[in-house]
Amino acid sequence: MKTGRLEAFSDGVLAIIITVMLLALPVPKGTGFTELWNAVGTALLTYALSFTYVGIYWNNHHHVFQLTNRVTGGVLWANLHLLFWLSLLPLATAWMDYTGFARAPVMSYGAVLLLAALAFVLLQRTIARSEGPDSRMQCALGRDKKGKASLVLYLAGIASAAFIKPEAPVFIYLALACFVAVAVVWVIPDRRIESSLEQHGDDE
Repeated sequence: MKTGRLEAFSDGVLAIIITVMLLALPVPKGTGFTELWNAVGTALLTYALSFTYVGIYWNNHHHVFQLTNRVTGGVLWANLHLLFWLSLLPLATAWMDYTGFARAPVMSYGAVLLLAALAFVLLQRTIARSEGPDSRMQCALGRDKKGKASLVLYLAGIASAAFIKPEAPVFIYLALACFVAVAVVWVIPDRRIESSLEQHGDDE
């Protein structure tokens, strides 16, 4: 099976995820910027963060399947596993904002990000196994320092969120700083895959 059908389905799911997050934003009742902030407030910021994450996964998912020649049953299930965790992002985002960044919602948000990251790693490994030890994906994976650092930051964010209390809001900022840091790191496309594409002369 070629990759086109899987990519089209994944693109559709990611587009729906963004749409659901957007529709969750409240509409201001007034006509001024004050009413806008009072209605949307931090929801717009959390939406922007989650939108960035979805964009990052869409970008890297696209690059991964440029290195993939065929889709096996294992790859299909690994891809669905990734989409499952990403599909929980709208719920985690809305819950975190609605509760004013309470401990359990922030921890849950971090857990969704962590599990999505692990699912993406699993997808890459599944593709590499299905295409053999000399596959382009296997060569591109390398030591994955950025991926490992991201997992550490996710865990640090979740651990920080565990200490959130009304009298200690600093842990909210620490947790969110960890999640934002990962997004900043991954805004630049995965250079391992970019380099492999360049070496093989593939088009974007």
